[in-house]
Amino acid sequence: QLQLVESGGGLAQPGTSLRLSCTASTFTKDVYAIGWFRQTPGKDREGVACTTLIENATYYADSVTGRFVISRDNAKRTVYLQMNNLSPEDTGVYYCAASDAGLVLHRLCISTRRFGVWGQGTQVTVSS
Repeated sequence: QLQLVESGGGLAQPGTSLRLSCTASTFTKDVYAIGWFRQTPGKDREGVACTTLIENATYYADSVTGRFVISRDNAKRTVYLQMNNLSPEDTGVYYCAASDAGLVLHRLCISTRRFGVWGQGTQVTVSS
């Protein structure tokens, strides 16, 4: 059974960087994409970035484009989220999730609906 574990969160100052990792217990052919989602109090969980595991397709929310980079190392079964030039608005709990739905990423990643396996989340706090 697929399990996801996030790591790398913490406290960061504005303008600095953090890298999150999402390690999967297995990468089977059923896992089409891995996404990073962010949740802040009072808001729905927002898709931040997604990547497919076979093709080189990626998606970024407008709020992180140009600052965040999603990458993967299939041999390590790990997907990374490099977060640069952090701002207080990036504060939240970051979750990684797996989807078996073969949709184009800009449709898949705008909703949590097609992601069936979730990690436990890791807190990111950006504050001076």
